[in-house]
Amino acid sequence: MKIDAKNRSTRLRKKLRVAEFQELGFDVAWKLKDGINGEELDAFISKFFAEVIQPNKLGFGGEGDTLWHGIICTQALGSCTEEHRTAVEKWLTDNGATSVAVSDLYDVWWAE
Repeated sequence: MKIDAKNRSTRLRKKLRVAEFQELGFDVAWKLKDGINGEELDAFISKFFAEVIQPNKLGFGGEGDTLWHGIICTQALGSCTEEHRTAVEKWLTDNGATSVAVSDLYDVWWAE
């Protein structure tokens, strides 16, 4: 499907999430200290959600134990911003995560 076609109705652009309805997100990865126990891990993830994900109305889908990776996008229709990327990266770095990697923003529906 050609995602950059010019003659689509507003309704179709919205259904396809293209043009003004494009949604941007970013990938994130980080490492926690080796030997972290379950309670420490739960506390870290709970704090991550409470302090950076939920206040910014973001969503996180990912997994890990000491090495985490996932995608971050908005909870509602819309796009993440550079400020969201910076906030996530800063929070992870400031709270003991190492090897923090945050991708550039990309189209979460039509990524290549």
